Order: sequence, then C-alpha cells, then structure tokens
Amino acid sequence: MYPTTLTHLSRSNPFNAPLFSLQETVEPNPRVAADGPSRVAGKPRVLHVTQYNVSCEFGSTKYYALCGFGGILSCGLTHTAVVPLDLVKCRIQVDPDKYKSIGKGFSLTLKEDGARGLAKGWAPTFIGYSMQGLCKFGFYEMFKIFYSDMLGEENTYLWRTSLYLAASASAEFFADIALAPMEACKVRIQTCPGYANNLRQCAPKMFAEEGVWAFYKGVVPLWMRQIPYTMMKFACFERTVELLYKHVVPKPRAECTKGEQLIVTFTAGYIAGVFCAIVSHPADSVVSVLNKESGSTAVQVLKKLGPKGVWKGLVARIIMIGTLTALQWFIYDSVKVYFRLPRPPPPEMPESLKKKLGLTE
Repeated sequence: MYPTTLTHLSRSNPFNAPLFSLQETVEPNPRVAADGPSRVAGKPRVLHVTQYNVSCEFGSTKYYALCGFGGILSCGLTHTAVVPLDLVKCRIQVDPDKYKSIGKGFSLTLKEDGARGLAKGWAPTFIGYSMQGLCKFGFYEMFKIFYSDMLGEENTYLWRTSLYLAASASAEFFADIALAPMEACKVRIQTCPGYANNLRQCAPKMFAEEGVWAFYKGVVPLWMRQIPYTMMKFACFERTVELLYKHVVPKPRAECTKGEQLIVTFTAGYIAGVFCAIVSHPADSVVSVLNKESGSTAVQVLKKLGPKGVWKGLVARIIMIGTLTALQWFIYDSVKVYFRLPRPPPPEMPESLKKKLGLTE
C-alpha cells in the first residue's frame, strides 16, 4: 500500500521521519559484484560491500582502525591549517570591542604579536583535534554498523537519516572527551595575552591553578557545540551525497572515476559545513569565553553574551568551518581510496521493501 498524503507531508523534513523513494533504479556496473550482505556476529548487515579488490572486510578491526587514522589526518591537519583564522575568530568572540572584524583582528594580531602570533595554539589544536578525529570517524563507522544491525535491513533504509544522526551523536560524545583538555589549552593561549606562549607552559600552569577541572570544565558546552555540529556534519553530508548522485551527477556513482567521486565528496562536505557552522556557533562562543575566564560557568557566560553576543564571529566561522568540513571529508575519503577500504554506494531500497510497496512484480 502506498503512503497516504499525511505520511508524505510528515516526510517533507529530511531530518524528521523516514524518507524513501518510490522509484526503482537500476545501475549496471561490470566492476561491481552483487554479492550478498556480509555478516558480523551472525547478523546480516545492511550496509554490505560489493566492491572487488578491497583491503579488508567492511566492519573489521582493520577497517575501524584505518577509518580512525583517516579521522586523525582529516581533523588534525585541517584544524591546524586554519589556526590563524580560528585565533582571530576566538578573539572576536571574547573581546568584540577590540577585535571588531576579521580584518581588524588580523591587523591587530600582526601588529601586537607579529606573524608568529597567528600560529599561537597550533600544538594543542593539532593534538586535540587529531584525537577527536580518531574517535569521531572511527566510532561513527562503528555505531553506524551497530545501529544498522539493530534496526534490520528495511528500517535501516527507511530511517537512514535518523541512523546517521544517532551514530554521529554517539561518536561525538566520546570524541569531545578526548578533545576537551587540548581545546581548553588552545583557547587560553589564544585569548589570554601573556598567560602562556605554548602548550608546554600552558598545561602545567592551568593544572597548578585549577587542577584537572581546568581541562574539563568546558566539556559540557563542548558537547553543546560539537554534538549538533557533528550530527549536521554527517547527516547532511550523507544525504547531500545521495541527492547529488541522484539529481546532479549525470551517471551512477559506480561509473564515476575515483577523482569524480572525490569532487562530489568535497562539494557535499562544503554544503554540510555551512549548516554545521550556523547550528553550533552559539555554543562555540560560550566555549571560547568560558575557557578564557577562570571561575565562570556556561550559564553565566551565556547571560553575559546575550542573544546578539553569541553570534559574534559567525562569518569567520562559516568560512572556516565550510572549508574545514569539505577538506575533512575529502581527506577522509581519500584515505579510504588509498588504503582500498570498502566504500558502500549510496543506499538503495531493499528488494523486500520494494515488494511490500508493490514496486516489483
């Protein structure tokens, strides 16, 4: 039986209810074999691999390890590369009267600290976001498969957006615990002139003054910033890739070259990044101020900033996060290509569901 009009309306939001297509598509490809779903712990896996010449089994320990390595490269390298813009963004957030714009922020920083001043905080940035990338991408792949096995083949397809949201939120919860100590050091170095010049000076000083709490007092607002950000990052990316191959790319993914596939990855990543920046920016402002001011709480900072204050530095963050997210997905997918990891194609409606919906004879 086909869905009712009310059901169609409820599915108009791609992040709300299960969404599926009532059109059967066939994508012939001589390089792809239609082997059956692989299994883990005796359960059929929906997101099965159909490619020849892969280096490991989808969902194996090696697969997760290499995905985690891809996360280290994608997050660690990209965040470190944009440290100058991140530094200016943080200073706009914590001292908007002095740093009134991106251009003013750069000029004042160069005048006061020189060119080297723009690189302040690079070490905690690289270490912290490498650890975050390891957990973010590695655990995302793990949770995606775990939740897929729980849902079953048909529900995985119908509720795939919810699956992406749940898997990414679960992964980011642990990733932020790994990130929090280095994020606290980074913000303190970048926004407190004279406090510390590098990580070797900053970490011991923070520990001596406030104890271990100094490194984790920002973990809750970090969750507030990063979990919505990551949910948008992964869910928007996955659905954008699916829509690009369906409506924009003139041929099936299986017939695209690796280079063409990576271009689609970069495009979808940038689109996802813009939405990520907007969703997570208020919490990012709170984190920046909270890590600068010792003794403050997230609620106190939020009241101090007010409705307008939490949006300071948004333009800089959109530029930074849009580029960042696109490059992260590009690097991550490139790592998968280089190590010949299984890369399942965009999801298609299972045959059993097509029969239930009367799409096959």
